[in-house]
Amino acid sequence: MTKVDVSLPAEAQSNVDAFIDEVDDRLASDEDTCRVVTETLVDLHGDREAYERWQAGEELSPAERVRLQGYDPCNATLESEYYAEKDDERFPESKYLQWLWRQFDATPMADNVGFALQFRAMLANHLFEDCGDNCRFFKGITFTYGHNISVGDNVVIHDDVHLDDRGKLTIGDRASISDDVHLYSHDHDVVDQTEVANYHTIVGEDARVTYDAMVRAGCRIGENAIVGARSVVQGDVPDHHIAAGIPAKSLNVKNGWESVADPIQDRLTTRQEERRIEYDLPADLDDFDEFERELTPPDRS
Repeated sequence: MTKVDVSLPAEAQSNVDAFIDEVDDRLASDEDTCRVVTETLVDLHGDREAYERWQAGEELSPAERVRLQGYDPCNATLESEYYAEKDDERFPESKYLQWLWRQFDATPMADNVGFALQFRAMLANHLFEDCGDNCRFFKGITFTYGHNISVGDNVVIHDDVHLDDRGKLTIGDRASISDDVHLYSHDHDVVDQTEVANYHTIVGEDARVTYDAMVRAGCRIGENAIVGARSVVQGDVPDHHIAAGIPAKSLNVKNGWESVADPIQDRLTTRQEERRIEYDLPADLDDFDEFERELTPPDRS
């Protein structure tokens, strides 16, 4: 074991527990989530006095008004808000919780590991489809929606990881996702990049995806498998295998697991289409093509 147990001083921990319990209870209640997020961020940023002056209709500078209204997620947009296939019923709540997660990470308290891990774990229980016990979420993690993510027990996700759940993302018990990893669950057509396909991406139990790796949509990282640093995974990594490279290939089987592991193959098997998630768009959709390109190849009539 390479770590030791560290805890906050008793008074500090008591204050942390009281604050997190209060936010947790408010989020679990019938209270408007936008209001809970706004007031939590106001207090975390120490802006309560200015906020109350604003609510009372007192004169404020334009910069103060912009700052104060920015605590309210209803006054912000996220990139995923523009995605046509988003779940319009689930997205607003997820957006508000995402805003709280992201803006919390912009506060000095986000660097207090003892506080921040506990706070994010509480938020994950409200934001994710499912979140297990004893999970640790470090700073700078981003999501597409959040509500299409399922995380098992004792999962560790390190700094600056992107969890793309435009499709569906499942992370098994005791999995470890290292810094700067990108896990994708959507793909773009190579000809018409406005055409998006969504998939179910899976990281198995006890798997490790190490530093700066990328896992393509619809792939499965097997149980107890390892993805090497800066690898690009474009197929399924078998259970107990060690895969690395661009594109990643299975290089070895973990010592002691040879008898239960599949043989090493020349390339990873792609099962993306088996994990495709179909969706319907509204017939009256007023779509927006930001690229405005001619998408018909010259060799097609």
